[in-house]
Amino acid sequence: MTTIASMIAAAAICVSLVLTLYRLITGPDATDRVLALDTLAINAIGLVVLFGIVFGTMMYFEVSLLLAMVGFVTTVGFCKFLLRGNVIE
Repeated sequence: MTTIASMIAAAAICVSLVLTLYRLITGPDATDRVLALDTLAINAIGLVVLFGIVFGTMMYFEVSLLLAMVGFVTTVGFCKFLLRGNVIE
């Protein structure tokens, strides 16, 4: 039962990744692209956590933590660049 649920969850996350990638490519504005990139990072984190649950190893959870930190820093950097025009003051 767990394998069926994890396969359905993986399929839903993959569909969400594809739709978010479409939004990232065709976004009408830079802010839409930044939000799509953040959503893409969150979906990737969910997929990695799902792999960690399926395979039963803790290494996937550490990778998801690193992805979360990198995703947060890139989102903040892009938003700061959009607001001020430079990242480093």
